[in-house]
Amino acid sequence: MTQQGLKSAIATKPGGKPQKPAVENWFRADPEPHLLGSQCSACKTYFFPRETFYCKNPDCTGTEFQEIEFSRTGTLWSYTNGCYKPPPPFVATDPFEPYTLAAVELAKEQIVILGQVAGGAGVDDLKVGMTMELVIETLFEDDEFEHTVWKWKPVTG
Repeated sequence: MTQQGLKSAIATKPGGKPQKPAVENWFRADPEPHLLGSQCSACKTYFFPRETFYCKNPDCTGTEFQEIEFSRTGTLWSYTNGCYKPPPPFVATDPFEPYTLAAVELAKEQIVILGQVAGGAGVDDLKVGMTMELVIETLFEDDEFEHTVWKWKPVTG
C-alpha cells in the first residue's frame, strides 16, 4: 500500500487510538461508510469482496471490472444470533459476548451482504424487511489500533 493509501486507511478518533480497518480494502469509513466491491464490465454482475481476475457469473467470460462503492442501505433479508466464540482468526471479546448477524440485501445492487449488527442490537430488535444502514464500529483493539469493521444498524423512525 502506498503512503497515501495507508494515510487514508488509518483515521484517529479525537482522544483515541488510530483506527485501522480489520480487513483492508473491503470498506471505507470517510466521509460516509461504504463497502467496496466490483462490477463486471461485460455482464454488470456485482461482487463483494471485489473480484479482479474473472467474472464468476457462469454465463459470462468477462475479465474487466469497475470498482464500486455499494449502497449504504438495504433490507434485512435474514438474521441470527451467534452464541459461541468463533475460532481464530476472529478476535472475540473477552469475556465472550454473543452477537447478532444480519444478511442485508443492498437497495441498488440487489446482492446480500452478511455482517454483524451494530450497537448491541439483538434478534428481538430486528424484523425481516426492515431498513438497515451500514456503519463502522470497532471490532477489537490492540496496543496500537482500534481495528474497525462494517456492521448493519437498524434504521429507526
